[in-house]
Amino acid sequence: MGNNGPRMGIDLHLPSRREVINEAHHRGRRVAAVLPYHYPRALLRACGFHPVELWGPPRVPRDLGSRHFPAYTCDIVVRATSFMLQGGLDQVDAILIPHTCDALQGMGSVAGDFLRPGPAVLTLYLPRGRRATDRDFLADELRRLGAALASLTGAEPDGAAWEEAFAAEGAADAALAALYRGRAGLAVSDREFYAVVRAREYLPAEEFTALATDLPEGRPPPGVPLLLSGIVPEPADLFDHLSSAGARVVDDDLACGARRLYPEVDGGDPFDRLAERLIAAPPDPTRGSPIAERAAYLRRKMEESGARGLVIYDVKFCEPELFDVPLLRSHLAGSGFPVLHVEVELGEDLGQQTLTRLEAFVETLR
Repeated sequence: MGNNGPRMGIDLHLPSRREVINEAHHRGRRVAAVLPYHYPRALLRACGFHPVELWGPPRVPRDLGSRHFPAYTCDIVVRATSFMLQGGLDQVDAILIPHTCDALQGMGSVAGDFLRPGPAVLTLYLPRGRRATDRDFLADELRRLGAALASLTGAEPDGAAWEEAFAAEGAADAALAALYRGRAGLAVSDREFYAVVRAREYLPAEEFTALATDLPEGRPPPGVPLLLSGIVPEPADLFDHLSSAGARVVDDDLACGARRLYPEVDGGDPFDRLAERLIAAPPDPTRGSPIAERAAYLRRKMEESGARGLVIYDVKFCEPELFDVPLLRSHLAGSGFPVLHVEVELGEDLGQQTLTRLEAFVETLR
């Protein structure tokens, strides 16, 4: 359900998503295919589901999915729909589609009301603010989702299931945060680092925690330091090309990466606890974060990481990202941080024009 990045300099022993699904079923757990990108992992786990995220997949043709959406719909939605229609999700027990954007909301409606695949289609509506009313709304949405999951299993999670879920998923989230904090002290390439980061999309929490805490220490490869923003860095060859151009990624603002560094919230009602964590995630365009807040956040990340420039790497037709680009560029350029914006389709290879623009941008930062 995505690119696992097979060209490694270290042996990470990463299974495929299909292998993870089969193993979860073997252990008696149900599997939920989850579209990007904010969702309550602990709730799914407490209800007996293992989440496996679906970011495209990149190599699936758009043909089948494009019949159900306008031509300007983003690749993630169209390719995910194609993947579903060709039977790629027949082995999962539910499909969760968060309202990350209008395109994903549309996919939820099309899949649930018209296509009606074998797995149950569940939705989650995410608020576009951080007010107390937004937290209350999200908590109620999570209760609705919990009731839908319980109807599929015939049982609601008890206190022990909740605590086990919070403990396991909290440890994995802490391991992800530590991975980012220790990036400068890991002897791994960018491609290897993000293969591990993205393993959080599908590995069981315990396996991810073990993987993230067992990377070799040392100095990463040299290069012009960049901050990478956007939805998903596909294809993974992107990192090889950046390395060849003499650059390295020192931090990110990716939907599949640092935008999901949630703060820990202890105790209380589990749905309120989950809502508070999701609401407190870093600012991002899909949640309607003010431009000034995003710009200040990105400026701080660039200053702390030593990044010399920002690459906004967008999936084509991603409207929430596109709306922010002009003002972000203006804010950051005024602070002395150059910005390059590129749009890509989730195909096999990066186009030569994109590669040339990336190489030229790196050259200007030397």
